[in-house]
Amino acid sequence: MFKNMIVYRIAPQWQVELTQVEEALAKSPFMECGATQEKSLGWIPPRGEEHGALVESVGGQWILRFMVESKVLPGSVLNRRVKEKAERIEKETGRKPGKKESRDLKEEAKLDLLPMAFTKQGSMWVWIDTEARTIVFDTSSQGRADEVVSLLVESLPGLSVSLLYTETSPQAAMSHWLSTQEPPVGFTVDRECELKSADEAKAVVRYSRHPLDIEEVQAHIAAGKLPTKLALTWDDRVSLMLTEGLQIKKIAFLDTVFEGSKSDDAGFDTDVAIATGELSKLIPDLIEALGGESDGVGSGAAAPGPAATAAPSRGGKDAGGRAVTGPATAPVDTDPDSAPF
Repeated sequence: MFKNMIVYRIAPQWQVELTQVEEALAKSPFMECGATQEKSLGWIPPRGEEHGALVESVGGQWILRFMVESKVLPGSVLNRRVKEKAERIEKETGRKPGKKESRDLKEEAKLDLLPMAFTKQGSMWVWIDTEARTIVFDTSSQGRADEVVSLLVESLPGLSVSLLYTETSPQAAMSHWLSTQEPPVGFTVDRECELKSADEAKAVVRYSRHPLDIEEVQAHIAAGKLPTKLALTWDDRVSLMLTEGLQIKKIAFLDTVFEGSKSDDAGFDTDVAIATGELSKLIPDLIEALGGESDGVGSGAAAPGPAATAAPSRGGKDAGGRAVTGPATAPVDTDPDSAPF
């Protein structure tokens, strides 16, 4: 549970009861794709129980689960079917289909093939912390998070959220930590990072399972390469990968988290309690390490020292990083990951 995190801040005026959230989600339950349906999405019971509740409260933390199913239709297969249809028309009429007719043929071919297409499914955990006023999405893709945010805003009256911003951009902070070899309080720098040049060459240097407290890393930063990813450990309890866009990936709970717990003490409630208990402490510590929270206007101030040249960064903003207060269209997702989430 929660291998990734993208965090949104809930506006202070929003107040809602658990029963209201349940009623709202019940209007958009997940249903498998129909024969000619390309994509289906909706909410499923987090516990995995048939006809179970769509929102669960564990220790005051609300947990939801969003499901997407899509049909897999390879472009080569679709193009072959379109070509066959076009050749049949040319043979019967002696003419080639025009642009509009070709578009129509493509839609016809798609409808022909969708009933035979394979499907793939992916789900996303969603965590609402009403006390901290955050919504956390278990995805590494900003576009996918934005898509679910839009659906929540449509479903829950009065909900207004915005991306979490910090005074210091993650990229500037990471540059500073690596250059000075001084990680923020409560964190240690691990053995993985990615550095990318800001010029047209876009040169990339990656370190994996390699110490980063070396002069070579400092030299790369001095030469203009900026961190896009950096592995960190928080409080000897949680390891993670911080990105330039303030996305948190590769979350792993370390052995110290499970000390004192029984080996058979497992299940949904335990998993939720552990994940939310640790991450609800990690998030404010990370915000503090990045100079505190910002309203997003003029955010991303550079850290002192070598990081001063780092550009303000918040990758993949939803509509430019503005607060989402109504239905919104999710941006095109260019994440290379082929899974729905």
